Amino acid sequence: GGSPRLLRAALRCYRTAGGQRRYMAIVEDRSAEEERDLAQSQIGALMDTAGVGLATFQESSGWVRLAAAAPGGAAALQSIGREIVAPESLPEFERLQSALRRAERAEVRFCVEHPELGRRWLLTRVEPATLASGKRTTSVVTLDITEQQETQQRTEQLLHELSTILESTTAGIAYLRGDVLARCNRRFEAMLGLAGGRVVGRTLEELFAGSDLTGRIVTDAWQALAEGTIYETEFDVRTGAAGIDDTRWYSLSVRRTGPAGGTPEAIAVLADITRLKAQQRQLEALARERELMFSLSGVGIAFIRGGRIQRANQALAHLAGCSVDELSALPLSALFPDTQEFERRWAQAEPQLRQHGHWAGEHQLRTRDGRLLWVQTSKRLVTTGDPSGGIIASYVNVDARHRAERAVALQAARTRSILDSVLVGIVTVGPQGIEWMNRSAQRMFGGELADFVNLPIATVATADPAHPFLRTEYLTELVEGQAETFECRVRGRDGREFWVVGNVVSTARESTGRQLTYALLDIERRREAEARMSQAQAQLRRVIEAAPLAITLRDAATLKVLQVNGVAAANRLSSPDALIGLTPEQMFDAETAAQRRRHMEQALTSPVVTHHEYRRVQDGESRIWDARYLPLATNPGEPPDLLLLVATDVTEQRAAQEARFEAAIAQREMLVKEVHHRIKNNLQGVAGLLQQIAKKKPEVAGPIAEVVAQVQAIAQVYGLQVGEGGPLQIVSVARAIAASVQRTFGREIGFAVTGRTAPQWLLPEAESIPIALTLNELLTNAVKHSPAEPAAEIVCTLACSDDDVTVSIANAGALPEGFVLARIPGGVSGLGLVRALLPRRGAGLALEQRGAQV
Repeated sequence: GGSPRLLRAALRCYRTAGGQRRYMAIVEDRSAEEERDLAQSQIGALMDTAGVGLATFQESSGWVRLAAAAPGGAAALQSIGREIVAPESLPEFERLQSALRRAERAEVRFCVEHPELGRRWLLTRVEPATLASGKRTTSVVTLDITEQQETQQRTEQLLHELSTILESTTAGIAYLRGDVLARCNRRFEAMLGLAGGRVVGRTLEELFAGSDLTGRIVTDAWQALAEGTIYETEFDVRTGAAGIDDTRWYSLSVRRTGPAGGTPEAIAVLADITRLKAQQRQLEALARERELMFSLSGVGIAFIRGGRIQRANQALAHLAGCSVDELSALPLSALFPDTQEFERRWAQAEPQLRQHGHWAGEHQLRTRDGRLLWVQTSKRLVTTGDPSGGIIASYVNVDARHRAERAVALQAARTRSILDSVLVGIVTVGPQGIEWMNRSAQRMFGGELADFVNLPIATVATADPAHPFLRTEYLTELVEGQAETFECRVRGRDGREFWVVGNVVSTARESTGRQLTYALLDIERRREAEARMSQAQAQLRRVIEAAPLAITLRDAATLKVLQVNGVAAANRLSSPDALIGLTPEQMFDAETAAQRRRHMEQALTSPVVTHHEYRRVQDGESRIWDARYLPLATNPGEPPDLLLLVATDVTEQRAAQEARFEAAIAQREMLVKEVHHRIKNNLQGVAGLLQQIAKKKPEVAGPIAEVVAQVQAIAQVYGLQVGEGGPLQIVSVARAIAASVQRTFGREIGFAVTGRTAPQWLLPEAESIPIALTLNELLTNAVKHSPAEPAAEIVCTLACSDDDVTVSIANAGALPEGFVLARIPGGVSGLGLVRALLPRRGAGLALEQRGAQV
């Protein structure tokens, strides 16, 4: 029953002296030597595997080292000399040498610079002992702890850096275990006004005791932690002394950490938003003041972007004759007389805006009823050098000033025209000599006005000493308003002498004193002048007849034709004589006559040229005539008694303009389709990249799947816009989004459309992507909250009526108890994203439990 033993036997045969054979057997017990050799082999294997060097000192044999299996590792470090010990580890190495000499127990950690292994950290333990024989022995074990030492150093460095970051940040950070504070930085203590180093172990109620919302903060925070969501809030804390209002505003964010279940652990981040709150209040006050200035200002103000009015105040709406909402939807060109005028004005203003950031000028503004008002406009860029960033424009009504200026200029022009057209020579003479003369006087005197300015009127007098032009007393003695008549001969600069009859009137001026006005009539050449005038009128009539324009002169009271040229008569397929005396009703059909009469009456009330275009079919071909009405008054300041119509055939010009416009539209549509196609391809590429990332990192596959679905929804909208121009059919968008979600999640989605008006419902380009993302989120939400097994069908129904469109999405499931849609916070996914994307006007969202479906 004992343990097996290892024996070695030797058998020998020999002969005796008598010749007999003898056998001798020798048996030796080798068990102890076998166990020793096995133990040495096991210890050597273990030391080589663990990288441990072992040396033993015996009094009888000195140092005995265990042979290493390989030249590297601990074997290469068994013999350590002072020359390879790092300088900073020499004290520890000296302590090791002292322990070896004295045979004392010691444990030393030191660093060496090995020529083969480089910088290594070693742990050497000296263990003295006394054998059973009474001899002393010392065992030295050396362990390579380089990796452990480096890991420890890195850990200590990371802890130091993390502590530095936490203490240097402006945010207060705390670690909560349950409702008790376990650890926090000094900033957290300072924010709450608590004594440093004494807040550990306090509860949430004690931490936020300085706020009036302590109860709500603690309750809501615990509820959010229980639900696994992030709790965020803002609150104020009064930290000032008594009588001093020093209220600080903080934002609190609490996030749960660690596994679910057990005592909850959370990280609380406290940020000081006092300055932000103050700035917010200042911004709100500024916004209110700006809104009051914008709304109550008597100057029309508008914000313009992309050539369209984004916002306008009531003053501008009143100036344009429409409501603020109507004005906010108009392009800027609608406020100009026509598109050409807008483009011309914009070509003048754009370089100034880009170079200087502002532009000022005056132009005509078209009101809602078609009237044109002169306004003084000032435009300033929101972003310097970039008109696409928006323009602030102000409009001041200066139409009254323009009308006054035009009236004054017209009056002056009419006066000068009248004076220039009369046969009487008018000459004004001041203290310095001749100041002005009309054309008749210039013809009489044989020179231009510049030739006589500041010369005495006696320059054209004859040698008669009693000549009236030589009488200088007129300027001082003639009573103001009194006329002195005379008749005399005048010698012109060309040497011609002739008789004139005239009078002189004295008038007073505030700036230059008295002046004399001479009215001279050339008696000798009156008939000659009349003959030349008749000739000039005949030439004018011939010019009118030969002109390629249709010219008609009508009576302002009856609108009867007084004079018409051949082009206008040919347009009516008649002769000029046959059209004389006809009214619009006698020349056109009832509808056309009413239109022409209305245009003529409007032109008579307008002080400027009125422009209209007329289409007329002639010889089976439609012709376009550009007509311009100009009211004429015989006497300045009186109502017009004549109406001049000048019409030009612009058929070829309009055809060329329409061709250029259609070419531009075709090119724009082609570019838009190409851009939409590239956007779709890029978005699909982005979705593919996100799906690859989701495959490589399954831990973020869920959020990435939602992002992929949203990107694909946007890509579907751009894909539809490639084949269509302008608004998209809502049926096409909904069907494409349903198919995209079905492909993404592999779930069957039924799609149905009801209502005969479905093809008529269109989505504007600006709302296509928000609506598509909304449908994508709702369908994705239905897929996520439907049971996977058995796979219940999800049904999307599009009900279209004459007034609205209803999208119904039904899936198997149940709403949580006490579910209220209004409590869902905003976010970047789910119902929060849906609520953020829905249009503010004309759209609603509802979730209802109908049996086993939602």
